[in-house]
Amino acid sequence: MGSAAVLGPVVVLGSASPARLRVLRDAGLDPQVLVADLDEDAIIAEMGDAASAEVVTRLARAKGEAIVSTILADDDPVFDAARADGVVLTCDSMLLLDGELSGKPHSPDVAAAQWGRMRGNTGDLMTGHCVTRLRDGAVESIVADHKSTQVHFSDVSDDQIARYVATGEPLKVAGAFTLDGLGGWLLDGITGDPSSVIGISLPLTRQLLSQVGVDVTDLWQ
Repeated sequence: MGSAAVLGPVVVLGSASPARLRVLRDAGLDPQVLVADLDEDAIIAEMGDAASAEVVTRLARAKGEAIVSTILADDDPVFDAARADGVVLTCDSMLLLDGELSGKPHSPDVAAAQWGRMRGNTGDLMTGHCVTRLRDGAVESIVADHKSTQVHFSDVSDDQIARYVATGEPLKVAGAFTLDGLGGWLLDGITGDPSSVIGISLPLTRQLLSQVGVDVTDLWQ
């Protein structure tokens, strides 16, 4: 007879990003999804001149705090398993280029201007990660860190930038580009972890899970 399957904690992804969800699903996890209601601009403003790594890590922690508060405060039985034994994964990504952090551009004008600065240049995609372990209806442990990956942008033309912006894709992603979408055509390459550029670093998440006593292989579906 084979040994019984190991059942790991319930995984909750605190993100609306379809790319992060896809990375985790492709890597064997099937997380529940909750989205944090967070004023990111206010948090960034409060941090003043903090280092970029501190900013993205703090944002990831803040998202985790918001998601955990929802799970622990809501009496919906859908959260019972997560309250009993769960891990909450939250991330935040921003692009560091020439000493300036930028997130989602939201408008075509901002996206086009950002690409004007990025083309032919190299930036660092900074992704903060936070893992919160829940046990018996309380927070047992919280760990957080960041991953930095160099992104080498192609020296694209004004027309290519305009066409890319017109697709709408860069308006809703950190740094105004994707690695795994249309934006991948406009990159010369990356140096570092591709999963982190897409939205969540598998190596760093594995390490953080280990720090809260979870073996990622126990989470594979």
